[in-house]
Amino acid sequence: MNAPQTVSVVIPFYGDPAPTQGLIRSLLEEPSPHLHEVIVSDDCSPTPFPATEGVTVVRRRRNGGFAQAVNSGARAATGDLLLILNSDLELPRGFLDSLVARARPWMPALVTTMLTSCDGHPSWSGRHFPRTHHYVTEWLLPLVRLRHLPLLHELVGHDTTADGTHDEVVDWAVGALMLLPTDTYRAVGGMDESFYMNCEEVDLQRRLREAGVPTLVLAGQGATHEGGGSSAADRRVGWVVDGRRRYARKWQGTAGLRRLEAGLLAATAVNLLWNSARAVAGAELHPLEVARTQWALVLHPEQHVPPANRHGARCTHLVGSAHAS
Repeated sequence: MNAPQTVSVVIPFYGDPAPTQGLIRSLLEEPSPHLHEVIVSDDCSPTPFPATEGVTVVRRRRNGGFAQAVNSGARAATGDLLLILNSDLELPRGFLDSLVARARPWMPALVTTMLTSCDGHPSWSGRHFPRTHHYVTEWLLPLVRLRHLPLLHELVGHDTTADGTHDEVVDWAVGALMLLPTDTYRAVGGMDESFYMNCEEVDLQRRLREAGVPTLVLAGQGATHEGGGSSAADRRVGWVVDGRRRYARKWQGTAGLRRLEAGLLAATAVNLLWNSARAVAGAELHPLEVARTQWALVLHPEQHVPPANRHGARCTHLVGSAHAS
């Protein structure tokens, strides 16, 4: 009989330890033959993650963002499979055993599940590889009220064929929950550390696809994902725009980056007209202030990225780890 595949769980951490501790408890309190180790990659959090029994804590000297934190944890992993988890996930009982069993026929692959928000709404875990019109459509404020329509989901890049009713191969999947072979992750070089806090998982899955490794979204609801709880909204939007610019520059060159900038700036002008009309109609809005904020986000997104992580800056790497047993 074959030995069960071992899983190294890697959890990048920054901020409040409580959600991460809850996630770890849900993993450790439910015995699984697959669970090999739990690794928390502390990305120089202002509140350090405490030494915890049964957990390896990798401590970084500098904050480097999601990609660097995951890579630091992955370098310490010794299991057959990596399970990369956001710290704000809630996992149902039996999750790990079910995930490994259902993923096995597809391996090597990057496998995830449908995620559910805290209010019970399913998210679109599967996505299409980004194109400029996805980002421009998402930027347009007049379309926000139509986001529930399937057509709008597709126009912002959601793969609506991955609706949770069946297993579906997609271009890429949201990086909150990713299972893949450890050797496969290392073979493609892990995550590109020039990304700070967005699009690193898209870039990883594009390189995996070029290596013949698919991304799969399993049927059914998998986990609850809060999302964005540890950072302010303005910084999150800045990180998103910065990551999208970096992705466009890497995969589409300077011309692709300029298309993205032009599209977002044109959408900003549309938003200004839309907000101005609503303000005239009596809505409590500040159209020029919103336009200035959006303009700055498009042209200066790195204002919310640490200097060491800005475009052209040198990346920092893993410096050490601590284990509590």
